Amino acid sequence: MSSETMEQAFQLLNASISKMQQALETSFFESYIETVENILDNQRVRVVDGAPTAEVVKELEELYQQFSSLELTQSEQRNALQLVLLNGLQHEPVQPNHQLTPDALGFLFSYLGEQLLQTKKSQPVQLLDLTVGTGNLLYTVLLYLKEAGYQVSATGIDVDDTLLTIASLNSALLKEDVTFFHQDSIQNLLVSPADLVISDLPIGYYPHDERVEGFTVKAAEGHTYAHHLLMEQSMNYATPDGFGIFLVPEDFLVADQAPELKKWLQEKVHLSAVVGLPETLFQSASSRKSIIIVQNRGEQVTPPKEVLIARIPSLKDPQAIQGFFTEFAKWQKNNL
Repeated sequence: MSSETMEQAFQLLNASISKMQQALETSFFESYIETVENILDNQRVRVVDGAPTAEVVKELEELYQQFSSLELTQSEQRNALQLVLLNGLQHEPVQPNHQLTPDALGFLFSYLGEQLLQTKKSQPVQLLDLTVGTGNLLYTVLLYLKEAGYQVSATGIDVDDTLLTIASLNSALLKEDVTFFHQDSIQNLLVSPADLVISDLPIGYYPHDERVEGFTVKAAEGHTYAHHLLMEQSMNYATPDGFGIFLVPEDFLVADQAPELKKWLQEKVHLSAVVGLPETLFQSASSRKSIIIVQNRGEQVTPPKEVLIARIPSLKDPQAIQGFFTEFAKWQKNNL
């Protein structure tokens, strides 16, 4: 797709949402949901109690039709939706845990997932995200794996109903049959065991202490870190040889509650890799993150001979990225 067509797709969607927001005096998220629902309903605007007006309805439907006439591919549609969400989030503040996972990180998750699943390329693969949010990370990995020839089914879970509604509507627009559940991911889940679990983990404390009895990462005192619990819970719903790819705080092995997390890493899973990310991605040293890969300790799983410790100095330098790919491929050949 040309950059001009992508710009046109973004402008048409963004204009539609802005016009809807003004007409209904609603939030960006509400207008986004209303807009996608209308596009899915054959580009027809829903009118309630005379709003939007007939004049606005005509303008909106023209915008919808122009957007639909672009005939975007799935990846192009996902890019357009992401750009619109990113633009909207700049004007409507949300908590840090609700920010979209950057595409550069989504690409890394996708590459790592595709490499880890190579032995399962000829069979159906289950993908799971317990903190799916608007679904951008899930769709990035899902579409990447499908383009690489994998048969993938995906499930997303989130406690935030607004974000999950957006994820579900985007699924319909992308014509991807993704299963979604609106619930607290720390509670019991009704999902198929996943071959690959991914998550851009929300950072903070989990408030319901009574629900975390039995978790290895449970804090000795006070509330337990939610990101620790979500890692353990994610792997509870992975296959015996399933992998997890998680975005975690860079200091995850030395921070508060690290002893409990280390116990889980030593007893329940194999820590396979730790990938440091460029400092330029983060606003401060305290906000820096890494990607880690873990694998369940199934009977047929051989622990890696060595844990890959790598750092990517830049996501804008093709040589730096290729250097990491070469390093990962060498490690994979010797350890998986």
